[in-house]
Amino acid sequence: MDEETKKFFENMTDSVTEEMPVEPHVELAKAGTMTPKKTDSKKEIAPIAELMDEGEGQLTIDVYQTPTEIVVESTIAGVEPENLDVDISPESVTIRGKREKDRKIADEDYFYQECYWGKFSRSVILPQEIDPEQSQASLKNGVLTIHMPKVDRRKSKKLKVNLN
Repeated sequence: MDEETKKFFENMTDSVTEEMPVEPHVELAKAGTMTPKKTDSKKEIAPIAELMDEGEGQLTIDVYQTPTEIVVESTIAGVEPENLDVDISPESVTIRGKREKDRKIADEDYFYQECYWGKFSRSVILPQEIDPEQSQASLKNGVLTIHMPKVDRRKSKKLKVNLN
């Protein structure tokens, strides 16, 4: 490589390193429960519940249909049935609950902390009208299943006319 080409590449390398911004230091937090939060003097770890607007976790759900019903399933292991509230209207379903820890564990004793503890909720608008009165919910092996019969507006009913 000739001297002129060598200087060209040296100048390119120097200009790239001088102009390129230095990547900031990133501190990793426990997945799902903690997130870095900047303060005046140092970085602190703040619980994610403090950072969420409503202070609730969002429940993950599966929604699917059969020919006659819409079904919602959600894994809610560790939640007692009395700590669940399922609200169904003809157009939507809302699931609320609370998962509580049995014991207190110091943050420094965790290697991983990915489970969500505390209040959670999820609302979903249904793709088709359902009959709330005939809907049923069950909890088995930590899975909440809600069966909601579809309303068939095409179905007609013959009325008998009575004489008064």
